[in-house]
Amino acid sequence: MIGTILVTLIGGVVIGLLGKFLAPGSRDNIPFWLVVVCGIVGMLVGGWIYYAIFGVAGNVAGNPDYDMWNTSKGIDWWRHLWQVVVAAIAVVVAAGVTGKSKA
Repeated sequence: MIGTILVTLIGGVVIGLLGKFLAPGSRDNIPFWLVVVCGIVGMLVGGWIYYAIFGVAGNVAGNPDYDMWNTSKGIDWWRHLWQVVVAAIAVVVAAGVTGKSKA
């Protein structure tokens, strides 16, 4: 339980910061706590979209140890890329909703 919370928070920070870095121009002026929330959203939604489109890797298909959160034998860089892109979209949406500008 505590491990899941820590991984979610740390992953949310990393994915959120990468998403903020990827967000275009002035669309990323949001508070840090919102970056973490966008990172968590990116992790969950991006992982779900990736799994819905690609499923698990062919070499582990049918193995019950592999599911939405464990789709390959190694580090799944493509899934993480999807998560960062979704986090960047979430950052842009959050910046639009909060109405903050860099001016």
